[in-house]
Amino acid sequence: MISVEHLSIEFTSRLVLDDISFLVQNKDRIAIVGKNGAGKTTLLRLIAGQMQPSAGTIAREQDLQIGYLPQVMLFTDTQTLIEEVLQGNDDPRYLAEADRTLCGLGFRRSDMHRPCSEFSGGWRMRIELSKILLRRPDVLLLDEPTNHLDIESIQWLEDFLSSYNGAVLLVSHDKAFLDNVTNRTIEISLGHIYDYKVNYSHFLELRQERHEQQVRAYMNQQKMIQDTEAFIERFRYKATKAVQVQSRIKQLDKLDRLEVDLEDTSRLSLRFPPAPRSGDFPVIIEDLSKTYPQADHAVVSDVNLTIRRGEKVAFVGRNGEGKTTLVRCIMGQLDHLGTLKIGHNVKMGYFAQNQASLLDENLTVFETIDYVAVGDIRTKIRDILGAFMFGGEASDKKVKVLSGGERSRLAMIRLLLEPCNLLILDEPTNHLDIPSKQVLKQALIDFEGTVICVSHDRDFLDGLVNKVYYFGEGQVREYLGGIYDFLRSRRLTSLQELEKKASASSSASSSASSTAKLDYEQQKAQAAARRKQEKQLAQVEERIAQLEQEQKRIEEQLALPANQTQERFDQYQRIKHELEQKLYEWEILSDM
Repeated sequence: MISVEHLSIEFTSRLVLDDISFLVQNKDRIAIVGKNGAGKTTLLRLIAGQMQPSAGTIAREQDLQIGYLPQVMLFTDTQTLIEEVLQGNDDPRYLAEADRTLCGLGFRRSDMHRPCSEFSGGWRMRIELSKILLRRPDVLLLDEPTNHLDIESIQWLEDFLSSYNGAVLLVSHDKAFLDNVTNRTIEISLGHIYDYKVNYSHFLELRQERHEQQVRAYMNQQKMIQDTEAFIERFRYKATKAVQVQSRIKQLDKLDRLEVDLEDTSRLSLRFPPAPRSGDFPVIIEDLSKTYPQADHAVVSDVNLTIRRGEKVAFVGRNGEGKTTLVRCIMGQLDHLGTLKIGHNVKMGYFAQNQASLLDENLTVFETIDYVAVGDIRTKIRDILGAFMFGGEASDKKVKVLSGGERSRLAMIRLLLEPCNLLILDEPTNHLDIPSKQVLKQALIDFEGTVICVSHDRDFLDGLVNKVYYFGEGQVREYLGGIYDFLRSRRLTSLQELEKKASASSSASSSASSTAKLDYEQQKAQAAARRKQEKQLAQVEERIAQLEQEQKRIEEQLALPANQTQERFDQYQRIKHELEQKLYEWEILSDM
């Protein structure tokens, strides 16, 4: 489909990509990974034809259709949502597919005739994504597609991409999304690429082995260089050694010097500063409701929840369901109906996107953190900054020249260093790469206080939270356990709701039949069709049970590193995909 051959590109005399080559075949699911600034977005733009390389070629099959979703775009649409997505296509099947895609990405049917200009930037990105998915291009290029999606929409997108007929290349900092979608990983490091025919988690293991080998080779070469330079310096002016000296000089001149990325913050340990102990119940909420004046319904209603000291809980749900609203009520920023009690001696630390606007623009990055750091942590400031992508000269930048994402990261670091016993984090991982998220996650796991985290990042929440509050339809429901326990519960709940719906539909159908006094032949045909559907439904249910058992068995095998083979990963993905298809069949048959 696409052949990248000896591709190079440089910016301001810096070689970003250096003589790289690889092929993209149909059905490839490729994760493009690497540090910020490594050239991931640049590579997608080159493949999309939005940039031209300094050298090399990109060959594409004739009539190849490419769909590209960038991280940032300008919006000029003036139509309604459904008009913008249909683009004049009035085919009924296309309309049904557009409806399914938009609902999958979190839109409500009541949104269909709203002007696109009414939607926020995050929702506008979803509109662009839906337009690209509906075109069914041969190749999808997606740059951070999950940044503006909630958990349910991310799962829908995973299922869509798993059954997609074309090739997919994506950049993402969502580890779970990468693992569930991709089967190949291309890492960009120091201008070169390393191509692995495995998903992201397996890539990390292989990369660690490669990195250790590179470091050993680099250190051996550095020792050889030092020994050679010492020999040259020692015998430079001895006539009897002139030939050997010149030989060593030529040897160094011809040496192909190895490069290796020695920066490694994976073992950085970051701990929150000690804070005074809070009361046993930092947050108690009883019958809380909140309605905005411009809205005709409550954003959240009759909320009842109690958060104990030391608990780490997640607020999840679709965008616009009231998660941030409840957080702002807890922070005392919004009035409300009902009771909200903040416990004894609670010291809150709050991170939201607007925290970045509160930073002093005249300070440098280092000064901003140095101002709040106390105790032993002061000796690790540069290590911490490096872990959050402010290494080297970046730590000396003024806040006023930082991008919005950089400011958010800096505000997060500052929060991590201030004493508090209740942390409230609203989408803390949106501007963090995977290593930085791991540093933050481990710090939160070790944190002895209480945490409320609004997030759609399943890998970040997994192992961190022990209770989930789900926001939907104006209500807040409590689920005990971790994020994947919650997701399994939600699937079971959805199936039970569908079962009830099917039962109600069946009763209504039966009532209508008797009322209409259908003749004998019609009743006989209906009964035969119903028996056939019931048989199909039973077969699908049996297969679902088999697949779930098989999926559990392979998950248990994959828990052991020795079993983490590509064949077993592929088998797991096949089972997962078939299970999703069978669940979809079950839903259709139940409705019938």
